[in-house]
Amino acid sequence: MAKKRKKSSRMHGRKMGTSGHGARKKAKKTGHKGGKGMSGSGKRADHKKTLITKLYGGKYFGKQGITSKRTKRDKSPRINLQIIEKNLDSYGKKTNKGFEIDLRNSKILGTGEVKNKLIIKAKKASKSAIEKVEKAGGKLFLSPKFDKNGKQTQSIEKVEKAGGEIILFPKKEAKK
Repeated sequence: MAKKRKKSSRMHGRKMGTSGHGARKKAKKTGHKGGKGMSGSGKRADHKKTLITKLYGGKYFGKQGITSKRTKRDKSPRINLQIIEKNLDSYGKKTNKGFEIDLRNSKILGTGEVKNKLIIKAKKASKSAIEKVEKAGGKLFLSPKFDKNGKQTQSIEKVEKAGGEIILFPKKEAKK
């Protein structure tokens, strides 16, 4: 009787290098997913959508937002008044005038009630936020817009009509 060779020596992987598993695709233990991880998450990746939405939310597939190269999107953070009101200690300091809050790169939105006197320095603010802060006895200081040449593009009258006061924030000088 002939001696049977071990499986490891019989299936060393002749021809395709698949160790006797047929097609390479069959030995991956990932089914027809196209591999491990994010591989195969292209056009027909319905089975991987749950993983991708868990990791990235709904912003992985398709186009998002404005696709024009020249259009710059305002990425400044938005903060609602109710969040500022809840976390007054972390956002500002209490003075004899009220709570002074420095949010120069943010836009203030008007969701929520204002109970305290707030003095907020911000980049932008919605009309409802300006009204609510002033109704509580506070003030909003908004920075005007400038173009590339340093010329002011937002008129002072426009901001004063909206209820805010103007303070010109000093620009940070570029390092040479």
